[in-house]
Amino acid sequence: MSNFTKADHRHMARALKLARHGLTTAHPNPRVGCVVVRDGEVVGEGWHRAAGEAHAEVNALAAAGDRAKGATVYVTLEPCTKTGRTGPCTEALKQAGVAKVIFAEADPSQQAQGRRRTALEKAGIEVSSGLMQSEAQKLNEGFLMRIGRRRPFVRLKVAASLDGATAMRNGQSRWITGEAARQDVQKLRAMSGAILTGIGTVLADDPLLTVRDASLVLKQPMRAIVDSRLRMPPAAKMVSQPGCTVVFCAEDGKRAPLANAGVSVRRVIAGAGGVDLSAVLRELADLEINDVLVEAGPGLSGSLLAGDHVDELVIYQAPHMMGSETLGMFATPGWTELKDRRQLLILDVRRVGQDLRIVARPMPRPADAED
Repeated sequence: MSNFTKADHRHMARALKLARHGLTTAHPNPRVGCVVVRDGEVVGEGWHRAAGEAHAEVNALAAAGDRAKGATVYVTLEPCTKTGRTGPCTEALKQAGVAKVIFAEADPSQQAQGRRRTALEKAGIEVSSGLMQSEAQKLNEGFLMRIGRRRPFVRLKVAASLDGATAMRNGQSRWITGEAARQDVQKLRAMSGAILTGIGTVLADDPLLTVRDASLVLKQPMRAIVDSRLRMPPAAKMVSQPGCTVVFCAEDGKRAPLANAGVSVRRVIAGAGGVDLSAVLRELADLEINDVLVEAGPGLSGSLLAGDHVDELVIYQAPHMMGSETLGMFATPGWTELKDRRQLLILDVRRVGQDLRIVARPMPRPADAED
């Protein structure tokens, strides 16, 4: 049975709400919120806005001032002991004289496990953990996955008609969904450290892959292109946009024109039909990308799905039919029997303008389906 009170839950819920202020800006750091409470009164609040700036605990303690002495601190992630561009939060908590720290999620780093808690307890600070842990984990799935599994959280976005078409066979695809759905996608982009697409989409559509509303982000997400034979045009529109463009290839003999245009070219091992997608995701994790939004054609989307690289799907379905002369959502030539299908767990279904937005997660395949 939990020893946490209703007040504890209320204050941690507030800390989680504060953490969400950093949803589009804290990357590559985790989103963290903090509340300082003394004698039942909230005396300080803070959240982490961006890498290199003060952490949530420091901001909350600054707001509390002398009232932090003897207080209880609620923080969504275990306070850090690292001295980087900002000082260690454990030291700030000790110097403030707080009496108790309650955190939701433990530090995911193997090197830090237990050390942070011990540092606080040695200073006479009572420490409790696990309050609203699942909510805190949800807020930082990408960060936890990058640190724990050396790969980002992969969210695959698809815009389709009600009969599952993403484009006409001749390539026409603008616009399948309405303006409200397209605006909603901008929020997904802003939450992501990188937007991933394939060279086919670049050659066909020459997209910008930027967040249109610059007020949502401090910097544009990385634009990541899967391009095994390095066909990326140096004059592609995205190359001249703010932020960086990174191309992942298996053959890099033609890298010079792209490098001269400011594009980063990274060679990875070859995979079936192109580059190894697991290697691409590892490279993105090494580049401190927590969350990847995939906006690609049926080839790359299907390969990611078939390779079990997709953590979540966001499917926008427009209320119209496009008929038979179309392209589908995913190209999965290896799926030839009903047993190959992937079961999805539906998390949310709602209207966005006139379109439907379905959020779903692939469920683990039964053991017999993996044979």
